[in-house]
Amino acid sequence: MSQDPDPLAAALFAEVFMADQLARNVVSRALPKGMEISHFSVLNLLSHINEERTPAQLAEALHVTRGAMTNTLAKLEWAGHVHVRPDWDDARRKWVSLSPSGRRARDSALASLMPIIGGIVRDLGPDKVRATLPVLRELRARLEES
Repeated sequence: MSQDPDPLAAALFAEVFMADQLARNVVSRALPKGMEISHFSVLNLLSHINEERTPAQLAEALHVTRGAMTNTLAKLEWAGHVHVRPDWDDARRKWVSLSPSGRRARDSALASLMPIIGGIVRDLGPDKVRATLPVLRELRARLEES
């Protein structure tokens, strides 16, 4: 027995998916040459927490596989944006920290993004954006539980 799709749920997820695709497009075009969204995400997270994290912790925080995180970290380490060191207590584990070059790269990327993002917020209106944030946060929290 099949149920008819809920038009409200379908409309919500269609808008979320399209907004995600368009936002990724805008962000990708604004990032400095050679930087990918995954690189920016790692640099931005490390900048915010300002502490070392293991690759597994980073993968979990960014909702990606460990393999994807290993690949991203290898590229960031090659570019000099992160420092990866062994865990002296557990040889199977590594620790990742943001390098000064990584902080500059993240700040440069953010400087490229903020005029675009700020313009969108201004166009929509700050009150509308503030009213939308709790709904988006709750949607994210529910999806994280799934």
